[in-house]
Amino acid sequence: MNSKIKIIRDVLNTVSDNVHHYECMKKGDQYIVWAEDSEGSSVEGDNRKDNQSIQGTIDYFTRTEFDPMVDEIQEALIDAEISFYLNSVQYEDETKYIHYEWVWEVG
Repeated sequence: MNSKIKIIRDVLNTVSDNVHHYECMKKGDQYIVWAEDSEGSSVEGDNRKDNQSIQGTIDYFTRTEFDPMVDEIQEALIDAEISFYLNSVQYEDETKYIHYEWVWEVG
């Protein structure tokens, strides 16, 4: 399982130096937090698990409107052949961040 999810970390590190697992302590104006959340679509047969996929989220926080990093994150996931979808985009009044959330799945 760990080798599968480390791919997410490695891909995100190609687009930003400010990538964190679970939480970010040094936020700055832009940062990425990723985490594995659950098992995704998996295959079982003959009383055993034949293939396990892991699902998680990538959260990107920015204070820049129309931030090009959003496209860079998606392009990096596409280039790495990682399945994902954009789950939400929201503006956070308290922190003044625009918050993008993707759901990813690796198998």
